[in-house]
Amino acid sequence: MSSALTEEEQLDNLKSLTKKYGSAIVSGVLIALIAFFGWNYWQKKQLVTGQNETARVQQLMDQAQSASMSDKNAMIGLVTSADAIVSNGTDTAQAIQAELVVAKAYSDRGDYASAERALMKVQGSKVSDEGLIALVNLHLAYVQIAEKKYDEAVKTLDLIKLPSFKATVDEARGDIFVYKNDVTNARTAYQNAWKEAVEHKQQPQILRTKLESVGILVNDPDIESPILKTQADDS
Repeated sequence: MSSALTEEEQLDNLKSLTKKYGSAIVSGVLIALIAFFGWNYWQKKQLVTGQNETARVQQLMDQAQSASMSDKNAMIGLVTSADAIVSNGTDTAQAIQAELVVAKAYSDRGDYASAERALMKVQGSKVSDEGLIALVNLHLAYVQIAEKKYDEAVKTLDLIKLPSFKATVDEARGDIFVYKNDVTNARTAYQNAWKEAVEHKQQPQILRTKLESVGILVNDPDIESPILKTQADDS
């Protein structure tokens, strides 16, 4: 990428990237994470009711995957099935999983307002699995970004305290700065995300692409603490 790109051009490039990859990143990993947290919950509780509800969530996931995006009746059926799970109380892993599935389905259809409402149903859940709550808030923040509710998205991200989510949260903050036309703070947020990711032995390619889009090169992603610098430094 040429270092001659103006800040406006860099922002246009990044907005394109965040629109393409932002909520899609969360949506793409959502089902796998739902299954992971659900399994952990089942292992901890070992309750018959928990097993039954987890099976219902799995059926809901299958229902969501087979539903056509243009089929309104399929969406109504999905929401009805989710409501049946949530009706037993929001303070369970399965209730959270159900609303995450619904929120993903709405997001895939571009109905972010409905996705936000679904997630907010379980945002205040008292379930003991902090990872699930963090996942709700992360997906909620990206939905709010899609709705251009940037200040609300920042507040939602502030609720995520788990260290394992820090890199993802910093990247989301960078995306918000991009949409707010603040390329300087976007660079800082993306650099923080990269450093945190490297500490956990990760080098996410999409994040690296975002860094390069604002003129920041990662010299050597294989070393423990890669040097980050702007392309302008090479001139």
